[in-house]
Amino acid sequence: MGALCLAAPALAGSLTPQGAPESLQDARLSPGVYPINPALAQDVPLREPYDPFFDIDWSVSLRGAYTKATDSERFDMLLSPSVTLKHTGNRSAISINASAEAVRAKDGQIDVTSLRLGLESTYALDSQTMLAAKGDLSVTRALAGTPGVASTISVAPQTITGTGEVGVTRSFGQFNVGVTGALGRSVYGQTTLTSGVQQNNTEQNFWSSNAKLRVGYQATPIFEVFGTAGVGRNLFDIASTSLGSKADATTTTLEGGVTGRWAGTLEATASTGVAMVRYDAAGLSEVNTQLYNASVSYVPDPTLRMRLGLATTVAPPGPNAGGTTRIGYTVTGDVTYALNSRLALRAMADWNTASFAGSAQTQKGYGWGVGADYKLGSHTAVTADYDYDQSESSTDGTKDAHRVKVGVTLKR
Repeated sequence: MGALCLAAPALAGSLTPQGAPESLQDARLSPGVYPINPALAQDVPLREPYDPFFDIDWSVSLRGAYTKATDSERFDMLLSPSVTLKHTGNRSAISINASAEAVRAKDGQIDVTSLRLGLESTYALDSQTMLAAKGDLSVTRALAGTPGVASTISVAPQTITGTGEVGVTRSFGQFNVGVTGALGRSVYGQTTLTSGVQQNNTEQNFWSSNAKLRVGYQATPIFEVFGTAGVGRNLFDIASTSLGSKADATTTTLEGGVTGRWAGTLEATASTGVAMVRYDAAGLSEVNTQLYNASVSYVPDPTLRMRLGLATTVAPPGPNAGGTTRIGYTVTGDVTYALNSRLALRAMADWNTASFAGSAQTQKGYGWGVGADYKLGSHTAVTADYDYDQSESSTDGTKDAHRVKVGVTLKR
């Protein structure tokens, strides 16, 4: 009863549908009382809340690195900035990534060893049709004295690579069909030898194009069987001095495989096939090789991620190599594990081998590494890494290197 008595004065006046007493509502609608004019009658248009088109993430790492190699040792400072822009709409998704790495050696010389820019975009025309496009541009230069760089090289060539690809995928019941087309350009700078001689690598510059058809059949809710067929062209700027002609060629590939997906936790793909490289010049022999590709991704929970991959590459040999075609096989693996909210551990390993058609030259190598990130706060982390690499070349023997890196990473 006491509560009802206290509430009675407030309930004495009748309420409008808006919940205000009639006397106050009448005052608000009287001339000269707010609002003076309706909002839509004013000249200033209504504004939507601020909502940026891109979500932006960035990071900057500053690390010190000590490298003990077969022929030398060095101490470097590494600066590695990166930025990512992402947009997700009702039908479209766009991702832009940019990164760089600058190295300052003990003598004060600064080298930009890596500049990378990547773009990925998808657009759903309807529930069954997806358009996709991506592009990559990279400018890289390997450091002298590291595995994979011959001991006779004092300045490795700068490599500029750009690729662009567009494609469309369409589902037809249990079947899905995808068609892609790609265009690329590779340019190599000069190589400076320890003797002071400069080697011109212009004859290795080339344009590339590729078209691929993929047909898949969803045999079960888990397994998809697929086949791919592709054809590509390599067109070189000038004739090769060692070959006596331009190494223009047509590459044809044919593969078949299977993909399995288990509840978003495990995904595995394996395929095999053949590649055939036919050169325009009559004096260059046709190259035939086997293709092996596979990948496994395992993410049982947000704290653990494991990946393993096998890839085959069939491409021109590049600078400082012989023959007509480089046939390479690479195995890579990495694992990351978040021990708690502050400490994350990681490990990685790789193995590679390559042969060169038309040459007795061979290459192989392997490497492994471990690292850790410790968060000091939401935007700052201390990082530490150790890695080991070994390379073996028929022209340069066996080289290895140990590297330790410690530094700080700032991120958004």
